Amino acid sequence: MNAHDIPTRAEDLFCFGVYTASHAINRAYSGHLKRLGLTYPQYITLTLLWERDGQKINELAQCLRMETSTLTPLVKRLEALGHVTRNRSDKDGRAVVVNLTKSGRALRDRAPAVTACMIQQTGMTPAELQTLQELLFRLRDGLQAS
Repeated sequence: MNAHDIPTRAEDLFCFGVYTASHAINRAYSGHLKRLGLTYPQYITLTLLWERDGQKINELAQCLRMETSTLTPLVKRLEALGHVTRNRSDKDGRAVVVNLTKSGRALRDRAPAVTACMIQQTGMTPAELQTLQELLFRLRDGLQAS
């Protein structure tokens, strides 16, 4: 890449687009999630548990690309809300396993409405959103491989 091909204006930097889109996504979700009493990170964490209940904290952290020290307080707040329980693993006493409660499982029934509203708010087609998702994962994976 030539020096003159490298963007210098904020609006031309891919990181600026990702950064501002991320904030817009958080703001858009917050209105929907407020009715559920959840924050965006809590919602994403619950989504992973709805896919596979009984995950270890370190497994969830890996999926979320977070440090366990960042995820643990978030999970403790979900536990205080009554949506999950945390227990030591029977197989490995050092590992903490997160399980959904009845309340946490019940929230899953309300998630599709949130997703439908968010898809509509984007003004994009499902195919466009799928392409965007694939590109974002390629971006993430490329940066993590470096």
